[in-house]
Amino acid sequence: MTRALVVGGGIAGPVAAIALQKAGLDPVVYEAFPRTADTAGNFMNIAPNGLDALACVGLAEPVRRLGFTTPAIAFYRADGRRLTEDVPVEAQAGPGAVIQTLRRADLYRTLREEVSRRGIPVEYGKRLVDARAAGGRVSARFADGTHAEGELLVGADGIRSRVRKVIDPQAPDPRYLGTVNAFGVAPGQPLQGRPGVLRMYFGRRSFFMSAQHPDGDVWWFANPPRPAEPDAAELRRPDERWQEEFVELFRQDGMPAVDIVRASTRFSVPSANYDLPRVPHWQRDGMVLVGDAAHAVSPTAGQGGSVAMEDAVILAKCVRDASGIDAALAAYEQVRRGRVERIVAQGKRNVDGNLSGPLGRVVRDFFIRRAFRDIAVKGPEKTPVWMLGHHIDWDTPEAAAPGSRQVGTGR
Repeated sequence: MTRALVVGGGIAGPVAAIALQKAGLDPVVYEAFPRTADTAGNFMNIAPNGLDALACVGLAEPVRRLGFTTPAIAFYRADGRRLTEDVPVEAQAGPGAVIQTLRRADLYRTLREEVSRRGIPVEYGKRLVDARAAGGRVSARFADGTHAEGELLVGADGIRSRVRKVIDPQAPDPRYLGTVNAFGVAPGQPLQGRPGVLRMYFGRRSFFMSAQHPDGDVWWFANPPRPAEPDAAELRRPDERWQEEFVELFRQDGMPAVDIVRASTRFSVPSANYDLPRVPHWQRDGMVLVGDAAHAVSPTAGQGGSVAMEDAVILAKCVRDASGIDAALAAYEQVRRGRVERIVAQGKRNVDGNLSGPLGRVVRDFFIRRAFRDIAVKGPEKTPVWMLGHHIDWDTPEAAAPGSRQVGTGR
C-alpha cells in the first residue's frame, strides 16, 4: 500500500490524511509540536465550499456539531447604516448552504479525534528538517534525528512551510499585509437582529465583524492597521492595552464596535496578517503542498480553512485516479492553482479596500451594494458564486494531466 507522509497536524494535514486513506493510501501524520495546540487561535468560519469538501470524507457532520450556524451575512458602513440587508448564504452558494462559525481549537480537537478513530497514526514532536527523493520514494528527516519514508510527502505545514522550501529553496516568503487579526468575546451583549448573522462593518480606520452566538455571547474580529510588521512582544502585550486601542480605533464610527469591545472579557493574542500570492512550484519528486503552505489567504469569508479542505480532498482524488504519483501531483496543481490564486487576490483586495481613503471607501461600498443587490434579484443560479458555491463530487475523477484516466471538473 502506498505510504503518505503528511507533514502538519493543523487543519489541512488531518483532512488530507483522512482523504488519502479513503483513496486507498496508508497515511501517517507528523506534527511538529509535542501535542496539538488546542488553545491556539480563536474562532473561524468554514464556508459552504469547505463544508462541501468535508462532506466528501465524512467530516461535515462532526464539524457541524461545533460552534453555531451562520445563515446570512450583512454589510454596514462606518456610520452604522446598512449597505445590504441580511443576505442568506444560500443565495450565494445554493439551497441549504450555511457558514459554520466555530472555535479553531474545537476544530483541531475534532479532526484529531477523527484521525485517531480511523486508525491513522499521528507522531508528535516531529519537526521536518529536510526531505530527499530517490527511486520513487521520499525520505523525510526530522529534528529529533528520526527518519520516515513513503511514496508521497504532503506539506501541510502552514504559512512558514519547511516543505515549501524543500521543494523550491527560492520559494517566496509570506507577504505582510499591513494589518493584524484580532479576536474577542463579549458575553451577553445585546444586539439588534437575529443571532448568527455575520455582521461586517467597514469602519473608517479598521474592518470589524461580529456574530452573536445562540447563548448570547458576541464573537468579534477586527483588522487593526499596523504599517510596520509587529514582533511577538508587541502582539503579546496585555489585553487591556489592546482593548484601549480598539476602543480608540472605532470611537469615531457609528457602529456597535466600541460597546462590544468594552464589554469583552476574552481576547486572543492578535496575529500579523499575511498571504502568499503565488508560489511558483507546488510539487516536485513526490512532494506536494496543500493549504497555507501553497496559498495562504487573508481572512476572506472563511476561505483560508475552506480552500485547504478542498485541496486535501482533491489531492486524494487525483492520487486515486492518476496512473502514478507524478501525474497525480501535476493534475492536482493544474486543477487547483487558478482557483486559489484568485481567492488570495480577492483577500488582498479586501485588505486594500479597508485601508483605502474616503474615495476608495465610497467605491468599495458601491460595488458591495451592487453585488449583493444582483444576488438578491437574480438568485445564485444567475450570479457568480465561484467562491462559496464550489462543489466536489468524490466519485467523479478530478485528474486533468497526462497519465490520468479522465479529466474531471474541479469547478
